[in-house]
Formats: sequence, structure tokens, C-alpha cells
Amino acid sequence: MMKTGHVERTIDQDFEFEHRRFMTLEKASRKLQVEAKGYLDSLRAMTAAQTRIAETIDAFHDTSATPSAEPTAVSFYLTSVQELDSETVRAIDGPFRETVLEPIVRFVGYFDDVNEAIKKREHKLKDYDSLRHKVRKLTDKPSNDVTKLPRVERELDSAKEVYEQLNHQLTQEIPQLLDKRVPYLDPSFEALVKIQLKFCTESYTRLAQVQQYLDAASREEYATGHLDDRVEQVLQEMHELQIASLG
Repeated sequence: MMKTGHVERTIDQDFEFEHRRFMTLEKASRKLQVEAKGYLDSLRAMTAAQTRIAETIDAFHDTSATPSAEPTAVSFYLTSVQELDSETVRAIDGPFRETVLEPIVRFVGYFDDVNEAIKKREHKLKDYDSLRHKVRKLTDKPSNDVTKLPRVERELDSAKEVYEQLNHQLTQEIPQLLDKRVPYLDPSFEALVKIQLKFCTESYTRLAQVQQYLDAASREEYATGHLDDRVEQVLQEMHELQIASLG
């Protein structure tokens, strides 16, 4: 009957405003939860991909026939990314889950409780509006049963009390939940920055050491920005090979 306009719906502007703010926060928080988990998964995927690349490059430089006591740039790179994958990511996995992911999951968990309360409010509102409609009809067109109107009015008073109590509670508590979002999530944000810094620092430290195993010419070309020119030169030499034109 509400959908067809036969029952007038009660509108509380204060609740509607807070409800819209709540839905905006819920959407952003659930997205944050997905992205936070995605960040950890991405770190694992990236270091695993680095390891596979290093293993493939190492296969290009197979030195098993002429083993050397000194590590090469390729072998040291392989060792570095393997340690980054097995040690660094593992070291930040626990702290990331404890200080970033799990607090976000707990925060998002509150939305389920609030949504249940909102659904309950909606049901009680429908009961209240339906009884208001019945009272109005019985007032306009009295029933032959003189006890019917007083009975429905008592039901209306009870429904109104339950609805208003829920409505008041939500209107008061939703803003409190929204106000706590920043102080609650700030420590997790700080932890995220520190964890990212640790990962980036470890990555840079390990990979920067690979340079010491590069030949002096490569290091100089990298420093001066001429490494791209060398790559282009090698590509040109490959292109000039006869086999390159057989296709």
C-alpha cells in the first residue's frame, strides 16, 4: 500500500541525512578493505614475478659448465629477489595483517550491525505507518465494534514508541560512528606507510647491491643515462643479422 501511495510514509530528515552519510562511509570502507588485501596480494605477486624473471635470466647465463667462485650480477640478482620474496614479504605479512588489514575488517564489521538496526527500523516504521493509516480510516469511518479503534490506537502508541526509540538511537549513534572513523583508521594508515617504507627500503638496498657486479662500462652508461643507447645499438646489431630478415 505504501508503494501505491495508499499509506503515507513517515519521513525523518535527520535520519535520512545520517543514513546517506553512513552509506557513503560504508562504500568507502568496504573498498578500503578490498584494496588493503589487494596490496598485500600484489606484493606477493610482484616478488614472485621478480623471482621467475631472475630464474629465467639465470638460465640464459647458465654457468654450470664453467662454475665460478665469484657471483655474477645475474646470480646475485637471483639471490636478492629470492630473499626479497621469502624474507622481506614474509616479515611484513604479519604486521600488515595485524595493524592494517584486521583493524579495517573489524571496522567494516560494524556496518553489518548498523544495517541490521536500519532494517529493523524500516520494519517498525512500516508497522507504525500502517497503524496510523488504520486509525485514520477508523476515525473517518467508525467500525461497528466500538472497541476496535481504542485497540488499534494502543497498538499505534506501542509501535510509535518502538519506532521512535530505534530512530532516535540510530540518528544519535550513526554520527558518532562516522566521527570515529579518522581516529580509528589513523594508526592503520601510519602502519601502512611504515610497512611500505620498510619494503621499499629493503628492495632498494638489496637491488642496489647488484650494481657492484655489473661491469664498469655498464655502471657508467647507467649513471650518464646512455644505457638506452647501448640497448638500441644491440637491437640494431641483432636486426642486421641475416637470420633476422628470413621472416
